Amino acid sequence: MSAAVDVAPLLIPYRDRDRGSSNEIQRLVPSVPSNGPGASTPSQRLASLDVFRGLTVALMILVDDAGGAFPSINHSPWFGITLADFVMPFFLFLVGVSISLAFKKISNKTTATKKVMLRAINLFLLGLLLQGGYFHGRNHLTYGVDVGKIRWLGVLQRISIGYLLASISEIWLVNNIMVDSLADFARKYYTQWLFAIGLCSLYMCFLYGLSVPTWEYEAPSMNLSGFASGTQIVYCGVRGSLEPPCNAVGFIDRVILGEHHLYQHPVYRRTKECSVKSPDYGPLPPNSPQWCLAPFDPEGILSSLMAAVTCFVGLHFGHILLHFKDQKQRVLLWSMSAVPLLLFGYVLVILGIPSCKPLYTVSYACITAGVSGLILSIIFYIVDVKHFRKPTVLLQWMGMNALLIYALGACDLFSAGLQGFYWRSPENNLVDGTEALLQAMLHSKNWGTLAFVILEILFWGLVSGFLHMKSLYIRL
Repeated sequence: MSAAVDVAPLLIPYRDRDRGSSNEIQRLVPSVPSNGPGASTPSQRLASLDVFRGLTVALMILVDDAGGAFPSINHSPWFGITLADFVMPFFLFLVGVSISLAFKKISNKTTATKKVMLRAINLFLLGLLLQGGYFHGRNHLTYGVDVGKIRWLGVLQRISIGYLLASISEIWLVNNIMVDSLADFARKYYTQWLFAIGLCSLYMCFLYGLSVPTWEYEAPSMNLSGFASGTQIVYCGVRGSLEPPCNAVGFIDRVILGEHHLYQHPVYRRTKECSVKSPDYGPLPPNSPQWCLAPFDPEGILSSLMAAVTCFVGLHFGHILLHFKDQKQRVLLWSMSAVPLLLFGYVLVILGIPSCKPLYTVSYACITAGVSGLILSIIFYIVDVKHFRKPTVLLQWMGMNALLIYALGACDLFSAGLQGFYWRSPENNLVDGTEALLQAMLHSKNWGTLAFVILEILFWGLVSGFLHMKSLYIRL
């Protein structure tokens, strides 16, 4: 905990559990770096980034904790985009924007690279601690993980990869050109854009070019109708499949990471093939396919390459912020960047590349990045251009201490700690008791859960506000 934070909040993660997935750490941008005459002064804080970040944290808590009660806002079982599927891209996009501000001036590229690598490693290790399986979360008053089954990847680990690639490109791939026009802007950053296109191309080559063989896994020992435990064989022998059992993303993770180190409760268990209550979790249907209980990591190795491209989109938006001083011009250029991305994503869907968050398909990346840019434009116009800040102050506070909210709130450390103090039985604790009271008052389990989640968001907003008044911020 630090009383003064000098760089930008880079990452704020959201949980990856299959009730809601889980995103990130960062330091806050204390000012908007100037880049030419008339640009924002160093003492001026870009409040819209904090508000957007806080909005994303609130959305993360909402979909994680209320997604079970309202499956329509939970992650899409496979293809398609729901409210929860925007959380991770929002964070990655904001990471890119923050990187552009943090590395506007680089005195020593080698030193900057070492710092970036150290921060990426710290972020990866923090993700391993929080998401590797040691903290079991609310309703599980136990801790610890079998190292043979620890989950190596996760939301924070994915963000560390995106942060590392985007930061290295910002340090080494930006041309030393003064920007006086859009042509100069393109010449300054075209190498970086080519690098991002290269990541997309590499992803597509593996996704559609790699042949996925037949594979097997150990199904958990549980009495589920129509499904036997033990070794299960998944027949593939195909190339270019985007379906759950035979895609290249899962194949690479199984080969490199191993079956036991992947996420054990993937979203496709809520598909019609694997749940009688789809799009919610439920018992397996009769004659369900062999892959229904197989592990799959939604933050896998190959999909993380494509996810990093969202950071590069955020970099582009940050560069516009740095080089163009007129507020309306910034909003115009942002909109001119976001709308084509959004439209291109839907064109790809029409052409046969579906949106899929677990695979992080190109169409999904384009659509979510376009929406991220439009939302930033709207929030920037409201908060930093028109200065309507009082209605958004709670979100701004949450954005300033997003790491704290993630670790204590989104990873359930705070609620799990409270549940450790109970009267006679674990169910008689403050957390479950409050939620049960709201459910009884509203005569609805689902709406009572939603009311509890809203109170949870307000609680963390007030905690963040208190820390802000004390000038205390989390720093990695």
